[in-house]
Amino acid sequence: MFHQSFDTDIEFFSRRCIWVNGPVIVGAGPSGLAVGAGLKEQGVPFIVLERADCIASLWKKRTYDRLKLHLPKQFCQLPNLPFPEDFPEYPTKDQFISYLESYANHFYISPNFNENVQSAKYDETFGLWRVKTIISTSDSNPSATAEVEYICRWLVVATGENSEKVVPEFEGLEEFKGNVVHACDYKSGVAYHGKQVLVVGCGNSGMEVSLDLCNHNASPSIVVRSSVHVLPREIFGKSTFELAVLLMKWLPLWLADKILLMLAWLIFGNLEKYGLKRPTLGPLELKNNSGKTPVLDIGALEKIRSGEVKVVPGIKRFSRGRVELVDGQNLEIDSVVLATGYRSNVPSWLKVRIF
Repeated sequence: MFHQSFDTDIEFFSRRCIWVNGPVIVGAGPSGLAVGAGLKEQGVPFIVLERADCIASLWKKRTYDRLKLHLPKQFCQLPNLPFPEDFPEYPTKDQFISYLESYANHFYISPNFNENVQSAKYDETFGLWRVKTIISTSDSNPSATAEVEYICRWLVVATGENSEKVVPEFEGLEEFKGNVVHACDYKSGVAYHGKQVLVVGCGNSGMEVSLDLCNHNASPSIVVRSSVHVLPREIFGKSTFELAVLLMKWLPLWLADKILLMLAWLIFGNLEKYGLKRPTLGPLELKNNSGKTPVLDIGALEKIRSGEVKVVPGIKRFSRGRVELVDGQNLEIDSVVLATGYRSNVPSWLKVRIF
């Protein structure tokens, strides 16, 4: 009786507490896969924990249909396995997902899916990380879960900056009664044909959603509450990103910014008359200081110039079927798309002081 109970306890302990003789990688997106591939080539054991049921879940489940890479493929490929040669310079969403799946298969990376990290804490006494997770144990029963604790010497956080959608509070939004979605749930403008749509947010997602809505015969208005840098995706046939990297290699940041803005002005002219005011800091300095990424235009600016996309200021409040703007305008709208960005969820589970 004693031996049977003891064996059961050992089995229970082993199932719930696992020693990893190498790093624990949290996240099976591009960064997590790249780290895993590097470790695999060096013969270092590791595990990858992924809360979703697939790799690159952001790309698979929370992006719109027309999405392509904003940067040329040579800047987005992962180590030791380039994109297929027949892929275009700016691969589509489906092509990028296919590439990531091929990458995982090539390096024999098999993440632990449906495993959500609850906390990760460094035990200074033993010099080890304690990573606690919850695993979904049944597809048909979401409440069927098991808890696991991993013990390891190294932790790699590869969850990216876009884990959780940001949904601001707006006065009266509950009274609006129309369709409201975050950009992560927007797929295509097909469902918005003939609709008046308010797009909240003027980053890359907001601009591209507005363009997509136009292409599906909707009438979008885009909320531009603050200043924004809009740059051409290419300058004289060369990737703006590639040009920026080259400039930063030889010039101070402020001078590289001056050159980029001068070239953008030559191509676009003055954008302030369209309601797009540039920030005081240049695009590279702004990215370096605050992490704010410039918009790389892929066609939305032409729609703004033609009036097919209307630029409007900040929101004061919503009411039934309408929105009142800070300048006193009242717009009748059918739907709202919140292109209000994302944030990392790391501070909620990584128990260290740097966050």
